[in-house]
Amino acid sequence: MRPPGRRAVPAARPALLLPLLLLLGAPRGGDSAPAELRVRVRLPDGQVTEESLQADSGRDSIGVELRSPDGTLVSFTADFQKDVKIFRALILGELEKGQSQFQALCFVTRLHHNEIIPSEAMAKLRQKNPRAVRQAEEVRAPEHLHMDIAVNFSQGALLSPHLRNVCAEAADAIYTRREDVQFWLGQGVDSSVFEALPKGSEHMELPRCRQVGDRGRPCTCRYSLSLAWYPCMLKYCHSRERPAPYKCGIRSCQKSYSFDFYVPQRQLCLWDEDP
Repeated sequence: MRPPGRRAVPAARPALLLPLLLLLGAPRGGDSAPAELRVRVRLPDGQVTEESLQADSGRDSIGVELRSPDGTLVSFTADFQKDVKIFRALILGELEKGQSQFQALCFVTRLHHNEIIPSEAMAKLRQKNPRAVRQAEEVRAPEHLHMDIAVNFSQGALLSPHLRNVCAEAADAIYTRREDVQFWLGQGVDSSVFEALPKGSEHMELPRCRQVGDRGRPCTCRYSLSLAWYPCMLKYCHSRERPAPYKCGIRSCQKSYSFDFYVPQRQLCLWDEDP
């Protein structure tokens, strides 16, 4: 894989600040119209950032985007139609260390439909107080994932139509897991989408990049990210006037992920330093 080129860091997508948290109201512009919402969220370190939530019930997809305190732009895309979720990180480079202006990474894993609320429910979210700072009600267990397969960007649309846009800056750094590949192959995804990383699964025996001094040597890189706040479950209420429970809000979650993956040069993983 070749290092990503020098580009300006893309800005977060503009989003509408809807006046009306988080009541399930009528969708704007029809059931299939894409919807956007900005919320202020508290990060695990106590800082506050603005998060963009996008929902497209027509394409049955959800997007979450936020900028971390170090300037990294993190996005999460859930494609319910293809059972795919995509994490993307645009990491600001350190020019004094010989890095590019930014480095892009994409991690693609299987989506389980109970991980986040449905797209049609996300599209109906409104907030009463746009200035309120949201904090997750539940901190879910962190996940540590070993990414041992590369995704062929030129064939990526066969896996998810969102991959071409979301991972355009990370065309040579898109990773997934063998166990997820087996699931997608069973769903009919063509094998040309996936490529074994150099040395196959043996790269997991390589030293961690933080243990390697030579910046030209291959190693196992680790990257961690966190979704500080996202609607993970629907809440149901009961009423004497209604015979059945009805949707009346959402439960919010926070979840952290760490990914281990092969890099051909230590130079491509300079954030993985000794603690």
